[in-house]
Amino acid sequence: MGAFMSQPLDRGKVVAPPEVTAPAKLAPLSASEAPASPAQGRRFNSCWSCRVLSASGLIGAGLYVYSAARRPMKLGYTPSPGSVTQMVVGVSIAAWGLIILADPKRKANRTD
Repeated sequence: MGAFMSQPLDRGKVVAPPEVTAPAKLAPLSASEAPASPAQGRRFNSCWSCRVLSASGLIGAGLYVYSAARRPMKLGYTPSPGSVTQMVVGVSIAAWGLIILADPKRKANRTD
């Protein structure tokens, strides 16, 4: 452990900073390498099974957080500000899951 401290420091060597060069120009992406447009990505993110799976996970997580905050209150303890905050967060997570399941934005912007 003390091997580094027992050796004398060499103060004579100073390393020069590297030279700064201009950044290299990037070649433009070809059509096959270009990122997909938002319209193409949207159809994969809005499938019914994806929405049901993610919404049920969020609803379950929200119910778990809410029930963990309610457990001491069922035993007769008064609610603390922390448990009230935890209940609000749990309800918010469950509401987020319901919004994903309902998908109101897609319904409002539907073009037939």
